[in-house]
This record gives sequence, structure tokens and C-alpha cells, in this order.
Amino acid sequence: MIRLYGTPKSRAFRCIWAAEEAGLPYELIPLGFGPGMKAPAHLKLNPNGKIPAMEDGALALFESLAINLHLAAKAGPPLMPLGDDASRVLQWTLWAATEVEPAAMQWAYNTYIRPAAERDPGQAAAGAAGLNARLDVLEGQLGAQSWLLGETYTIADCNLAGVLYGAWANKFDLGGHTRVKAWLERCLHRPAALAARALREAP
Repeated sequence: MIRLYGTPKSRAFRCIWAAEEAGLPYELIPLGFGPGMKAPAHLKLNPNGKIPAMEDGALALFESLAINLHLAAKAGPPLMPLGDDASRVLQWTLWAATEVEPAAMQWAYNTYIRPAAERDPGQAAAGAAGLNARLDVLEGQLGAQSWLLGETYTIADCNLAGVLYGAWANKFDLGGHTRVKAWLERCLHRPAALAARALREAP
């Protein structure tokens, strides 16, 4: 049994979504932000003292997108394709982590995460500009196709849409990126995404 440690209101949301897409049985072990993340038992799974973490038999993993790649590999095609498309999945997953997420989080921290008195409008604007530059790239990649790699949904879509979920849910202006907006709607209204969102968005 796959065991996911975290709370749906964290990056563990991405892993819940991926497990649902993969059709794999899993158990969510509730672990929120707080001292539990620094407990010795959890540090054995994630020495960074963060969430999420995963156990799959003898394997322990941290980093949400690495966990997702593992889950997709267990499911196999089409979620994790073979050949060159497997390399493209890795490319877009790393792009999500290194290019998209830093800009998205710069915007998020200074728009809705930090208390209002601690937000920096200049940092929010810089984050928005950085995110828009990455969305320009994504807009061009999508073109007339439905998904990142073409006409088949893969874990690359799950990973990138998972990174963009916070911006989407908090009304980042996607008006100039109509293909991205339509793609995010497709991603986030899939049955697996709705199952994960039901946990994430619960009161």
C-alpha cells in the first residue's frame, strides 16, 4: 500500500491527484504544517522536515513531483509514456519546478499567502511578470493540441497543472493565455483532479 504523508492543503495535493490518476490504492496519513514535520519518524522519510513524503514498500521518497513520477511509472502508459515522450515528461516536470513554481510562489506569497501587512506589491508584480513569461512558453507549446505532449494526457500535465493550481484557484489573470486557461480547466476538471480537489478545497 502506498502511504502519502501530508495534508491536501499542501503540495501533497499533487500526489493525491497523481495517485488518483494512476488508479493506485493509497493511504493518506494526515500530517500538517507544524512540529510533526520535524519528528524523528518523519525525518527518516523526508530529512528536509517538510511534506509531502511517500512510502511504497521499502522505498521512501520526498519532493512532490518526484513522488508523482514514481506513481506514474508504476501505472505505466499512457500516464507515463515510453521512449522520447518519457524524456519530454521529465523536461516539463523539471520546467514546472524550476521555471514556473518560483515565479508563481513569488506572486502567491505577496498576494494571498502572507498577511496583508507583510505583502510586497513590487514582489507580487515581479512574480506575475515572471509567471506570465512562462505562460507565454506554455501557450506556444499547447498550440492546437489538447495536452502538453499532444492528444494524450500524461503525468506531465498533472505535474504542471498541480504547480499552477494555486494561481488558478486564486484568480491569477490568465486572460492573455486562452490556451493555457482552457488546458487548466481540462486538467482540473478530470475525475481524478476533482477527487483531489474535494479534499484540498474542503472547509
